[in-house]
Amino acid sequence: MKADRYAVRRARALEAADAEGLAGILVSPGPDLAYLTGYTPFPLERLTLLVLSVGNDPTLVVPTLERPSAERTAGVALLTLRDWRDGRDDPYAIVAGMLAPGRYAITDRTWASHLLALERLAPDRSFAAAGEALPLLRAVKDPEEIERLRAAGSAADAAFADVIDLPFAGRSETELAAELDRLLLEHGHQRVDFTIVGSGPNGASGHHEPGERRIAAGDAVVMDFGGVRDDYCSDITRTVFVGEPTDEQREVYGIVRTAQQAAFEAVRPGVSAQDVDRAARAVITEAGYGDRFVHRTGHGIGLEIHEPPYIVEGNATPLEPGMTFSDEPGIYLEGRFGVRIEDQVVVTVQGAERLNEASRDLTIVA
Repeated sequence: MKADRYAVRRARALEAADAEGLAGILVSPGPDLAYLTGYTPFPLERLTLLVLSVGNDPTLVVPTLERPSAERTAGVALLTLRDWRDGRDDPYAIVAGMLAPGRYAITDRTWASHLLALERLAPDRSFAAAGEALPLLRAVKDPEEIERLRAAGSAADAAFADVIDLPFAGRSETELAAELDRLLLEHGHQRVDFTIVGSGPNGASGHHEPGERRIAAGDAVVMDFGGVRDDYCSDITRTVFVGEPTDEQREVYGIVRTAQQAAFEAVRPGVSAQDVDRAARAVITEAGYGDRFVHRTGHGIGLEIHEPPYIVEGNATPLEPGMTFSDEPGIYLEGRFGVRIEDQVVVTVQGAERLNEASRDLTIVA
């Protein structure tokens, strides 16, 4: 990505900070630093911090040891680099000297030791968590980000298409999870972040850790898996049935699929995040399973698996074109089985598009 695109992002971030009455933003290693500079150092006890403040040049403060790596990053080309040396310089004093009095957003992944050191040296400055002060910093994706998310979603779709051709009955959950890991990597993921496989009664636990339970005929199997492809995340859930499902399993699956579609159809610019949650929840509640839908309908996705906007009651954030998030209602019948269907979607000018196209039809496996 060209350096000027990162510069545009930094300018937008500062505009958003100024609009919230903030004097600037302090960005430590993590997704926000990657988004604003392309620089992805490992977080260490040595301070690395991007300082964005109104009226000043953006400056990246780095240990001298790490300067060569920072200089090789395209998005750093239009930044001022200020390095500091172990045993000679105090990086917190350097940063404090750059901060005019005021209130600053500081990214959520900043180590407490770094923040506390800044507070000691800059008592007339105050700090707010960026996740609260600027929650939508990365929420609206540009076309390139959306295409990367689409590619990650397509790769996860392909992994699902392959896994359902494998035998399920007789395998342990961990064995099936290992197959999903393999398939995600084969289809272009650089990293697998999670593979949830919950069979039979374990499917009623939304974040079940795969275990040694053997999958058997009659089981509903919830598979929730994803990772990172070209820096952007995938996350998909499908529920399949080992052999012919019961009438109850068919009914519950149909309710969840209808709820997921209702949420998708509710997505359009200007609609609040909570209204999308309400659309899915209304279907499940009307069917008599409202108390068995125990989580929010969705979460944002991008450089992180979970990021704003969150599709949940109480979030009145209006949706904007370019926002991306999951649509994943579920019903969980404790001790028996669960059903969840999840796609990633993007808000468009007209409404929404799915970033996953794997079949949502009731699927029977061997």
